[in-house]
Amino acid sequence: MSDREPPRRRVPGPARPAPDARRRPAGPGARPARRPAAPRPAAARPTGPRLIRLGSPRPRLRMVSLALTLVLIAFVVRLLQVQAVDASTYAAKAQQNRYVGYTLAAERGQITDRAGVALATSVDAYDITADPTLFSAKQLKISDGPEQAAALLAPILGQDQAGLTEKLRTKGQYVKLAGRQTPQVWKQIKDLKSALATKAEDDGTTVNVLAGVFAVATSKRVYPNDDLAAGILGWVNADGKGGGGVEQQLNTLLAGKDGKIRYAQSGGRQVPTAGSTETPAVAGSDVELTIDRDIQWAAQNAITEQVDKSKADRGYVIVQDTRTGEILAMANSPGFDPGDLSQADPSTLHNWALEDAYEPGSTAKVMSMAAVLEENVATPLTHVVVPNRLHRGDRLFKDDIDHETWNLTLNGVLAKSSNIGTILATGQLGKTQSESNRILYSYLRKFGLGSYSGLGFPGETRGILAAPEDWSTSQQYTIPFGQGVSLNAMQAASVYSTIANGGVRVEPTLVRGTQGPDGRFTPAAKPKKSRVISEKTAKALAQMLESVVDDQEGTGTKARIPGYRVAGKTGTANRVDPATGKYRGYTSSFAGFAPADQPRITVYCAIQNATKGSYFGGQICGPVYKQVMEFALKTLQVPPTGTKSASLPVTFTP
Repeated sequence: MSDREPPRRRVPGPARPAPDARRRPAGPGARPARRPAAPRPAAARPTGPRLIRLGSPRPRLRMVSLALTLVLIAFVVRLLQVQAVDASTYAAKAQQNRYVGYTLAAERGQITDRAGVALATSVDAYDITADPTLFSAKQLKISDGPEQAAALLAPILGQDQAGLTEKLRTKGQYVKLAGRQTPQVWKQIKDLKSALATKAEDDGTTVNVLAGVFAVATSKRVYPNDDLAAGILGWVNADGKGGGGVEQQLNTLLAGKDGKIRYAQSGGRQVPTAGSTETPAVAGSDVELTIDRDIQWAAQNAITEQVDKSKADRGYVIVQDTRTGEILAMANSPGFDPGDLSQADPSTLHNWALEDAYEPGSTAKVMSMAAVLEENVATPLTHVVVPNRLHRGDRLFKDDIDHETWNLTLNGVLAKSSNIGTILATGQLGKTQSESNRILYSYLRKFGLGSYSGLGFPGETRGILAAPEDWSTSQQYTIPFGQGVSLNAMQAASVYSTIANGGVRVEPTLVRGTQGPDGRFTPAAKPKKSRVISEKTAKALAQMLESVVDDQEGTGTKARIPGYRVAGKTGTANRVDPATGKYRGYTSSFAGFAPADQPRITVYCAIQNATKGSYFGGQICGPVYKQVMEFALKTLQVPPTGTKSASLPVTFTP
């Protein structure tokens, strides 16, 4: 053992007070002295494998923070650009992509006859439309979406598949595939669209290629009576505008005013909560014509039968109220169906009764006789010696038939329709031929020749009437019997209505009035009136025209109507061929009114270039006049005549 003493363990004494503690006396509020910290046990040295010590994460955090800061800065810059710098541009694009607008088609007004029977009306229809953006490969997830959709739609719409495909591939959000389709057509498409949608939901592989097809409600023009009064009514084209006749003439009135609707859409469907703006459409006004549907049917039926029988180019009949000037019928043959123009001959898409200018022939002689009577040159009983031939100017004139010298009264000249007798009578109007020409011209003008009728109808001709100083040598002798001057059928009918109305010409009218969307009826303006000849002259002419029909010597015996006094005149004129400008064929006509003593109705018939059977006006137009006049008298309940005809003499004994 070592003799050294073991070291003594040092016992710790009381801790020294901190310097501050020594300075601060203990007392109330003094901070207690800190306790000495307990000694930490020595960390045990690891005995296992050594751990790899990682580097400091601070550099990596700095890099990530920097990257995030740059990304956020980019977002902020872009956000500032969108919301501040280019805000209006992007807002406009958003609005354009989000909102769609459609036109709300106004309901087109009806066209009716004088009794309110519809001649042209509108029914519900649909414009089949599409949003091409919904047919893109990105939207449908297939590349041939337009082709598949077109294949389904083509047989339903009756259109070419390639054309539909092209429409579905156009740019923009709206394209019209087919206009004014029936509700049945839209139902077919809607059912097919629904079936595809259901199948797409069930199997998850089918693509609804019709999801972007829609319909816009509109209307379709229909004509309940097919081709009845087609020349008057006209038609409505694919754009919904009048393409002819009254439909064109009064298009603005009939069409009304379209409205507009604009709404938000998503995926081709309207977003109800996004709101919409709408300007309602204003319906068009109804138009009431002066036409009587039944009389129109009778006139159209009669002229169609005769044109077919005579193998003629065309024909027309006009029926007019002699007192009011209202047109009760205006029929053309051949006609067309305004509801189906695909089958129509383009040459029939006219109202030839107003558009055709032709030489009237002997029906114009009544104006020459009116001038002679009004100027007191002669009376119905004045003697006129009519030779077989008459040399005037550079021509040798004759009547329709060869004859010995006729001893006719002026009444007989009209009854037998003598060209020579008419030349002789009108030659007495002035001291010279030039003066006679000027006087005759003034009466022709007062009767309405060379002027529009006043109807304002599209395509109407005013005919051809040269000034008297421009009449050729032959014209100054042919115009008195209706050659060398041109008019239309309405002008010709108006001449006879003027005589029937006591010598006062009333402008023809075709429209009685209109009824607006508010239901208020507005009558048409009253027609203009002008006195052409005296009542005395008109009465004398009516008696002379009776001789044409009643007397056995007259040319219009086929126009007689039992129980009624009939005044009329035949006409057979050389016809100018529109293709060559030369005379070829004939214009056959008959004009007159009844009852002759108390006129109510004027009927005028003309047939162009009859090639089978007779071409004389009295033979082919006289029966048409009779058939139409009889029907009109019964329809309007005009009582039979109660007096006998004047029976003026046709000839005289020298």
